[in-house]
Amino acid sequence: MNIQQLEYLIAVDKYKHFGKAAQACFITQPTLSAMIQKFEDELDVKIFDRTTHPIRTTDVGIQIITEAKRVIDSVNELRNKASLLNNVLAGKVNLGIIPTVSSFILPSEIFDFLRKNPKIEFNVKEMTTENIIKALKAGELDAGIISTPYDAANEFYHDHLFNEELMLYSSETSLNKKEDTFVIPEEINVDKVWLLEEGNCLRTQFENICHLKENSMKPSNLEFSASNINTLIQMVDQVGGISILPELGMIQLSEEQKNKVARFRKPFPYREISIIYYKPTYKQKIIDEFVLFVKQALQEKLNFNKDPESFANVKPQIVK
Repeated sequence: MNIQQLEYLIAVDKYKHFGKAAQACFITQPTLSAMIQKFEDELDVKIFDRTTHPIRTTDVGIQIITEAKRVIDSVNELRNKASLLNNVLAGKVNLGIIPTVSSFILPSEIFDFLRKNPKIEFNVKEMTTENIIKALKAGELDAGIISTPYDAANEFYHDHLFNEELMLYSSETSLNKKEDTFVIPEEINVDKVWLLEEGNCLRTQFENICHLKENSMKPSNLEFSASNINTLIQMVDQVGGISILPELGMIQLSEEQKNKVARFRKPFPYREISIIYYKPTYKQKIIDEFVLFVKQALQEKLNFNKDPESFANVKPQIVK
């Protein structure tokens, strides 16, 4: 019996398929099957029922895999403690990020953090807030980056990362600003607004700012649900209309596109972005260092940090 065999058991239980589990473990299917068969023979137990599709974990197997997960957690904690004793920041973190944040911090802050800490490995997945919560509870993620406050996340520990102003991205020349001109939410033509898919927290925030509904510019025979900001930007550029833009999204815009950005009237609306996780965790040191790195990296980039008084009377939207 060895650690690898336990990891293979957990993978097959997760994917309910030997081929997919082998692919996830970066080994061949015959090797994985042989290792699991050897484990079953050694303990004289049947972990998986191979006659079903998908593969079923037996009642005995469920208990064995529960213990296997505990062993793996203990081994990872031991490795992490050894790294800390050697003053080395190392380990693997499974991180879920909502799509309206990942595209703006993944190629910048996260990449820079990993370059600075080469012994840390991030496994990053774009996920909805609801799926991040589920994956954290299932032990599939170590941490998640979401927009807070969020009612369903109250059982987790929160570390605040940053506050980000919410702006407008518009093809409307009347909204494309002079420096001292701001947009009043009540003046927005709600029939020309492109929104993200239902359930997206940024959509909810935008709807509550402007009392919005889906726009009437799309063809009547088109059902359209965007899952990321870049898609909405393309819709505004190609078709026209208005959409919401998180402040960090401006960094990726061309100079021509930046001229389509307008700010709301003061006090400016914003969203709060946090990292959530269970505590205590043996990966706490990595999370703490990552939080510090992101805060420092964004300190000079965001309007909230430069002029907090202009946001003082606004609270981030609570998402339920």
